[in-house]
Amino acid sequence: MTADISYLQNLQQPLEELQTLFDAQRAAYAANPMPPAAQRQQWLKALRELLNQERQALIDAISQDFSHRSADETLLAELMPSLHGIHYASQHLNGWMKASRRKVGLAFQPASAKVVYQPLGVVGVIVPWNYPLYLAIGPLVGALSAGNRVMLKLSESTPATGVRLKELLGRIFPEDLVCVVLGEADIGVAFSRLRFDHLLFTGATSIGKHVMRAAAENLTPVTLELGGKSPAIVSRDVPLKDAAERIAFGKTLNAGQTCVAPDYVLVPEDRVGAFVEAYRKAVHGFYPTLADNPDYTAIINERQLARLNGYISDATSKGALLIPLFDQGQGRRMSHSLLLNVSDDMTVMQDEIFGPLLPIVPYADLDEAFAYINQRPRPLALYYFGYDKREQNRVLHETHSGGVCLNDTLLHVAQDDMPFGGIGASGMGHYHGHEGFLTFSKAKGVLIKQRFNAAKLIYPPYGKAIQKVIQKLFIR
Repeated sequence: MTADISYLQNLQQPLEELQTLFDAQRAAYAANPMPPAAQRQQWLKALRELLNQERQALIDAISQDFSHRSADETLLAELMPSLHGIHYASQHLNGWMKASRRKVGLAFQPASAKVVYQPLGVVGVIVPWNYPLYLAIGPLVGALSAGNRVMLKLSESTPATGVRLKELLGRIFPEDLVCVVLGEADIGVAFSRLRFDHLLFTGATSIGKHVMRAAAENLTPVTLELGGKSPAIVSRDVPLKDAAERIAFGKTLNAGQTCVAPDYVLVPEDRVGAFVEAYRKAVHGFYPTLADNPDYTAIINERQLARLNGYISDATSKGALLIPLFDQGQGRRMSHSLLLNVSDDMTVMQDEIFGPLLPIVPYADLDEAFAYINQRPRPLALYYFGYDKREQNRVLHETHSGGVCLNDTLLHVAQDDMPFGGIGASGMGHYHGHEGFLTFSKAKGVLIKQRFNAAKLIYPPYGKAIQKVIQKLFIR
């Protein structure tokens, strides 16, 4: 069913309701501070069944928000990884919840030690518009696995998805366990000021600073997934067809509106022309035509489209060469384009692009490519294309990024057994899989002693006896 957008935009959560929702979740947590594994497994099972049953409704809602979103992209990039993440957590949850045994030093015997993984309490998740399902469900799975209550703030740019997800999650979870908050920027600001036990934000670096500032007032720990300008490096000897095809996949998925999309490509200066042709061929292989192509996703809204067109105007006015790969766009389906002769004074080389524009930067050797990357804020992802293992190791050891793909793009994000997160300007903290469970848990160290107390030997009053004990225990 297609919802009327004007109606959806009137469904903003009243500000006063936020505190009521938060207080209800806080009270529910206090009443059940350590949900057993069976209960958490039931939560995950209900979520998995819901996503399977309602996949078409979610596909339709997301497409409505984008004006057109490829149904297959929603399946591949949102529903499938969400379901895989739930399955992985379900398979490993019992093991994650077990206390971790730790060693006690000889000087402190007799005693035992362990680490207990305790739910934090109430977790807040601020969801971006580009993958509104996956970036809601992923943190939700981690937080529920860890036994928490969860409040999700959906983006005002995806109202149809927000309403649909609120209705669907409300079927299987009471609001004091999981609730969806809708509304404009003022609701988002108020949301970030709640006294959460942990707050996860995915979005722009500029907004992330405001979220972190608001959280700091409550000493709320944060996980920030911010993006940035993720580079791709094409080596001197990699087959250009291989590199171009895989970069094109990463850049065209969701029309480039992906936080780990390749933001620019470093290409050996004598291979630039050949790379342009290989890339053009790869994109046309994916999308022979743009008009009425169900596989080609639109830009989320007019404001974002205007921003991207502004990047083009700014770059071309400063000497960049625009190479459109299609004759023209269609509505908000923006033509995919390459940019040559780019420079640092262009906005497209300063801000995260988040759209179907790909600048190409020539380089002389790997040292120059590494220097170019390392002189800039650390990216969320880095991609290297080349089969020389020595060069691959150089990439891993001589650059910094949140994650790396060697000879691929994007797919590291979908690996449930690896952490996902940024570094520096691209974020802090990580989640997914076991790391998600740990992020939303308090790893509480516990030292256990029984009746016999050898520590009496170091109690005051001090004298010669304590000096003998210290001499025996002191490590040189």
